[in-house]
Amino acid sequence: MFLGIDTSNYTTSVSLYDHEKGVVANVKQLLPVKEGEKGLRQSEAVFHHVQQLPALFEQLPADQRDITAIGVSTAPRNVDGSYMPCFTVGKAFADSLAKFLKVPVYAFSHQAGHVAAALYSSGSLDWLDKRFLAFHFSGGTSEVLLCRPDSDMAFRVRLLFSSKDLKAGQVVDRVGVMLGLPFPCGPYLDALAQKSHRSFRIRPTFRGGDVCLSGVENQCRRMLDQGERPEDVAHYAISYIEAVVCHMTEEAKAQYGDLPVVYAGGVMSNSKIRASVSEKYQGRFAQPEFSSDNAAGVAILAAWRRDGHV
Repeated sequence: MFLGIDTSNYTTSVSLYDHEKGVVANVKQLLPVKEGEKGLRQSEAVFHHVQQLPALFEQLPADQRDITAIGVSTAPRNVDGSYMPCFTVGKAFADSLAKFLKVPVYAFSHQAGHVAAALYSSGSLDWLDKRFLAFHFSGGTSEVLLCRPDSDMAFRVRLLFSSKDLKAGQVVDRVGVMLGLPFPCGPYLDALAQKSHRSFRIRPTFRGGDVCLSGVENQCRRMLDQGERPEDVAHYAISYIEAVVCHMTEEAKAQYGDLPVVYAGGVMSNSKIRASVSEKYQGRFAQPEFSSDNAAGVAILAAWRRDGHV
């Protein structure tokens, strides 16, 4: 049994991975955000994680006492200087539990956890033995990664393309709040966009393989001010992100070969994006429960780190 802990900017998560059965028990709780707000300060996130973690541990199966090792996310990404205070909460809990239980604790990035969770829930864990492309589109990251096997960390990543200003998840949340939707806005914007019957000709702004997304929010504001229906504004925002994902997929495959692709992160749970990209590129997507922030990925990576396979 492998325990996973993830304390991201908007979700407290704990998971228990049964290595023998290949089954994950996943428990998580969103951090409270006041109506109309677009996020939390780090000090607020830290406070809420400390409050929420103990109750989440109580919801895990009773066999958590048989924990073999602990995996925890300690930074947003696998790069020098990647840091957010909210991840220190999970690390503190993991270190304390590891000492009490006398088991090892393994640190991973939040991004690596997302990719691992997507591989697990799409039945693609065998990809850890080969090169593959991974998209990580969330509130804090919009990146395309080249992943390759690594004897220490399961896989290492090379950044290929990214958003140079706003992230895709920020676009979703800012447009959602603009339209009066609850935060985080992903599921609500998805449902609203499905009511639209408009089609849009989208031309994203790229610099090489990198994209700029700040213009999407501005265009959505103009559309709303001009009397466009909220569902059409929502549809435009989602269609823009879909066009970005398609362009980046084609660019990555053109430059690095026809590698398999997995799409991770909360933005990739959008129904329109999933349907379109799956049909065009046969990519693998995380199941919705494993698209949004979760601790399943770091629990699975802890199993790999200890035993060399999952």
